[in-house]
Amino acid sequence: MKMRAAVLEEFGKPLVIEEVELAPPKRGEVLVQLKACGVCHTDLYTASGVDPSGYAPCVLGHEGAGIVVEVGEGVQSLQKGDHVVTLFSPECGECVHCKSGKTNICLAIREPQGKGYLPDGTTRLFRNGEPLRHFMGTSTFAEYTVMPEIALARVPQDAALDKVCLLACGATTGIAAALYKAEVEEGSSVAVFGAGMVGLGAVVGAKLRGAERIFVVDLSDVRLQQAKELGATDLIKGGPDAVAKILEQTGGFGADYSFEATGNTKVMGQAVEAARMGWGLCTILGVAGKGETLDIIPRYLITGRKVQGGSFGGAKGRTHVPKLAQLYVEGKLPLDAFVSHHLSLDEVNKGFELMEAQDGIRSVILF
Repeated sequence: MKMRAAVLEEFGKPLVIEEVELAPPKRGEVLVQLKACGVCHTDLYTASGVDPSGYAPCVLGHEGAGIVVEVGEGVQSLQKGDHVVTLFSPECGECVHCKSGKTNICLAIREPQGKGYLPDGTTRLFRNGEPLRHFMGTSTFAEYTVMPEIALARVPQDAALDKVCLLACGATTGIAAALYKAEVEEGSSVAVFGAGMVGLGAVVGAKLRGAERIFVVDLSDVRLQQAKELGATDLIKGGPDAVAKILEQTGGFGADYSFEATGNTKVMGQAVEAARMGWGLCTILGVAGKGETLDIIPRYLITGRKVQGGSFGGAKGRTHVPKLAQLYVEGKLPLDAFVSHHLSLDEVNKGFELMEAQDGIRSVILF
């Protein structure tokens, strides 16, 4: 079938809206008609050419939601008409990682996915008869996509797709980090560094877990105010004295839980330092640049702090995303507050511009 898609032709250049061909789903695969897709920083990161694992040409996009229109042979958990959220982080339930219960990083299709291919090592995307690679196994800057069954999460039919599409990446990363990865305790104190999509998600997750105090650190007064509206109790302007202010408000010990959501290694260091002496847990969510390192003073660890990472916030896509979507339907997850702009596919590059200008939290493409 023919469709329109946003193609990354060359790093550092605007995406090009083109007509491409999409082959039918093969065994274990599903054809999805996309209805909405968030414009995520990861897309911009790859388009810029900074990502060392990036490749071009390819169809970008990974924060999608849509409706199943066809299923391939062997597909059992999905059927035509189901509403789904795309998952760059699949969940097969059968690999050694999935069975361990210790991680959400599924190994089933990791190798071909990282190279721009579907599980059988080929693509379903073509342009003028030539193969065109997928992005993150999703390629949702397009009217349709073909994806593995294990990389799609079924969501309630009454969940607005232009909102739950954010659960495909940004919103889940922050929310799940607080709910499932760090398991924030009721009555605890939390410090969140960065009030973008991921950081605000951590605020929402911490509030759902019943945190008593939620400190949010950011350079933007606008974003700090948004954090307050979503449940932050203490707002701190970003800078070298941010940790000192958190220590001052916590008896000199620090927050029970800290989350970093900026990708800045200096801020990561602050997040570690702001975690409580004795049992503080720091969760790193931001993606640092190639070759950058995080320096941690050993004394912080010796005195009881712990540091962990959280790809996709530790969420298991097919297990947790439907639960989060249900919370949204029940009015317990304020995803509407994250959507700042609605765009058309032709305006995808405007989405990048809005992001770089820090205009709003998330732009969503409507198909």
